[in-house]
Amino acid sequence: MTTKLHTAVDESTRAEELLDVLDPKVTPAEDPRELRRIGLALRAAQAADTELRAAVSAARAAGYTWADIGLTVGTTRQAAQARFRQPPSHH
Repeated sequence: MTTKLHTAVDESTRAEELLDVLDPKVTPAEDPRELRRIGLALRAAQAADTELRAAVSAARAAGYTWADIGLTVGTTRQAAQARFRQPPSHH
């Protein structure tokens, strides 16, 4: 999931660069605010994922179990462990 998020953020950044050079006379979207909002949301999701992983790491360091963490994020112990045990992979 995190790899997909990072890929989406990278693609969104490239799209932002393209939006900066659009010619409104030949581009149907004269006001790309809605498209820029998507990019902002992707970056916010990436930041939230980073914070969530840091919080899980801190909880583990404080002695909380994977069952505690799973209960908090609404999943099983095994699913929480699978999701958060390894650091996210980046491109």
